[in-house]
Amino acid sequence: MRSKRFLAALLSIALAAPPPLLAQAASSSLPLESGPLEQYASPILSPDIAQGIFGTYGGAQARFSGNAGGNSSLRAPITTQQLPDLGDGSGGSLTPQAERKLGERVMREVRRDPDYIGDWLVRDYLNSVSAKLAAAASAQYIGGYRPDFDLFAIRDPQINAFSLPGGFIGVNTGLIVATQTESELASVIGHEMGHVLQRHIARMITASEHGTYAALASTLFGVLAGVLAHSGDLGTAIALGGQAYAVDNQLRFSRSAEHEADRVGFQLMSGAGYDPYGMVSFFERLDRASMADTGVPAYARTHPLTGERIADMSDRARRSPYRQPHQAPEYGFVRARARVLQDRSRSDYADEITRMRSEIEDKTALNVAANWYGIAYAQMLLERYADAAASLATARQTFEASARREGETARSSPSLDVLAADIARRAGHDDDALRLAQLAQTRWPDSHAAIDMHLRTLLTAKRFKDAQMQAQRETEAEPQQPAWWLYLAQASAGAGDTLTQHRALAEQFALDGAWPSAIRQLKEARDIKTAGYYDLSTIDARLHEFEARYKEEREDDKDKI
Repeated sequence: MRSKRFLAALLSIALAAPPPLLAQAASSSLPLESGPLEQYASPILSPDIAQGIFGTYGGAQARFSGNAGGNSSLRAPITTQQLPDLGDGSGGSLTPQAERKLGERVMREVRRDPDYIGDWLVRDYLNSVSAKLAAAASAQYIGGYRPDFDLFAIRDPQINAFSLPGGFIGVNTGLIVATQTESELASVIGHEMGHVLQRHIARMITASEHGTYAALASTLFGVLAGVLAHSGDLGTAIALGGQAYAVDNQLRFSRSAEHEADRVGFQLMSGAGYDPYGMVSFFERLDRASMADTGVPAYARTHPLTGERIADMSDRARRSPYRQPHQAPEYGFVRARARVLQDRSRSDYADEITRMRSEIEDKTALNVAANWYGIAYAQMLLERYADAAASLATARQTFEASARREGETARSSPSLDVLAADIARRAGHDDDALRLAQLAQTRWPDSHAAIDMHLRTLLTAKRFKDAQMQAQRETEAEPQQPAWWLYLAQASAGAGDTLTQHRALAEQFALDGAWPSAIRQLKEARDIKTAGYYDLSTIDARLHEFEARYKEEREDDKDKI
């Protein structure tokens, strides 16, 4: 993570630059590094294709939400590298559409940060929780504005979470690990969703706009500064970038906003079937930690916990009807995965293995099967594949035995099945990896993690034609997801289909707002001599569309100066 001093200097330069220069700087950012120490091995590519040529991806809405996600089809306007049109800042308010665009602009920078975690198992799980909470919001008619929430994880041991404009919510790995039940995690996610549903962020941004481009740029880059510095406090973030227009104390979430987010979050988690005491227990534990010698947890600093807030939630929990909350098996596995994901070196992985083993031996592990899963994941990252397979088998046996004791039928879980395929793939057991990856996708057809692993396995095994057909189906099902276009480009390169490779890369770059790169890829596709009449017509139509959007956005940027 870059230092705050360097970031402040960088932002000062950025704010002094005209919009086109800001766009040029954004488009030249370094590629995304997802996960610890090569979280996934690079797929095998054609010898003439350099590693890393296919760029970055990330950030689509999880399929668990039951809709196409926050990013619309490529046929609709795509977020650009420039500041969105936020409307009249002199007296109006930030519209939901403009807020979403602002959030997407911020997220493009967040995804470039090395501490952004693109792990699909974590993202799918967090979004499955938010989907349940969002369904409860709809059922209870909470919030006139309900965006497609998009949750992501940040590699940071601090206990914190933060909401961004447009329904994007970041969750530190430290927060996931600090929770002891799924209901506790859902309570924090619900609180952050409460800020979004009640439009607290939009109100703060609107108050700081002052109707000028400089103020809007200051606000945007202040948000980026706060996120990249892991402040987790949007009020502080805006103040970092816009001290000429607002002061920190005015922009922090007010006490009334925190109370409102608490109550909305409580209604969401109760309506979704979570334990209403989850919020109380987590707040009380944070409050105790804030009084200890270890210092105040980041979440307690950015969301100040008061006795009044805790008492209010406790009273609401007592008055709620009793229910036996069901905890999803994925919670324990994702929590263990987050423990490993927040580590940064091989020695850290080895230490995590030791800690998890000690918890099992001392009978202090919250979930024994999850601890064995975390051990297996860390062993895989240490390239101890035989040990990882054995630990994963123990995790599966323990999980199934626990389910039988509770009178349930264990269907496995995405985490167990995807990790089994990944271990075999990395160990070079292509046949086993393909079988396990196919099994995972068959069992969990809505899991991005299972689809992703199946595609990776096909590419690693050099089954390029099969990977190309699979990736083509995914791009048709979710054209707004850059990952599937990336895999289609990789598979097409391996299969020698240069035309599809360039067209897929163009779509991926367009989704990232990298218009010059997208246009260049289409021009290269148009120059291929084997392209047929229908292909050329399609390419020309898409090229004209991209060029028109790029021109329109540049003209909009000139108007903002």
